[in-house]
Amino acid sequence: MPRDRVDYVTGIAESWKEQTLLNIVRMRYGDAPTFVDVSSVISAYALQGQLSASGNFSSNLTSAIPSSVASVGGTATYLDRPTITYTPLMGERFARSLLQPIPPSAIFELIQAGYPADRILQVTARAINGIYNRASIGGQTRQADPQFYPLLDALRRLQASGAIALQLEKRGDGEVGRLIISAEATADVEADRRYVQNALHIKAEKNAELTITFGALQKSENEIALLSPSMMEILLELANGIEVPAAHIAEGRTNPSTRIADASDLRDRRWFGFSLLPMSRAEALLRCVTATHGIGSAMTISPRSGS
Repeated sequence: MPRDRVDYVTGIAESWKEQTLLNIVRMRYGDAPTFVDVSSVISAYALQGQLSASGNFSSNLTSAIPSSVASVGGTATYLDRPTITYTPLMGERFARSLLQPIPPSAIFELIQAGYPADRILQVTARAINGIYNRASIGGQTRQADPQFYPLLDALRRLQASGAIALQLEKRGDGEVGRLIISAEATADVEADRRYVQNALHIKAEKNAELTITFGALQKSENEIALLSPSMMEILLELANGIEVPAAHIAEGRTNPSTRIADASDLRDRRWFGFSLLPMSRAEALLRCVTATHGIGSAMTISPRSGS
């Protein structure tokens, strides 16, 4: 059982990676993605054994007939019959998992859990209080606003210092984020806090209370408006950063890569990470973002002969 459990888990994980990679390449060439989920794995074991013995004894002792004859036989059968159920991702489930924007609360829950704020927001934030991230969907590239990357760096330093924390609280149908700042902040922490406060146009004083909402622009100084993409947009962004053969571009099969391998800022270079997409949006976000340690690495598709 321990061996089979590990084998099944490894097989399902590897198949998700291959399926996601294939869909990213499909989207790179303008094809629609198709996802199939492994909904259940049932394995039935059967072990059968049989042992038989027989013997003949004779009192007529001759050279032709032995005094006794004995035989022993046995058989063993082992059967492993796994039943795997596949469920296509379609309809409402497809729209809910891939087309709806990621809830801002799920993004800040990851940051609250300790995942790097800069990498989380680089992948999952299109804009924060009107400060836009780099985007290249639709064949056109919009460069990140000058304040965006410094904002991510400041948030990461504040997170790493432990002098600032964000707690989410349920209030009615919405969620309120409570920003807690340590009273014993160092000069560097205080400088980062003031930068975040001025960049986002918020009141980030001690024990300040900030409302987290979905959108591009804030309504007040006590609000953080996060415009988040859908999982489909994240996959498209990944696809647009893949380098493809020049012949495919010349033939009009796809567009040139929107990311430059030797860009001055590593975050503007081609980046690629596997995003395993189980149907829970929070888990999908977790698996996608935690794989972004490959930022700055390039992915290249090489042409096959005859392709």
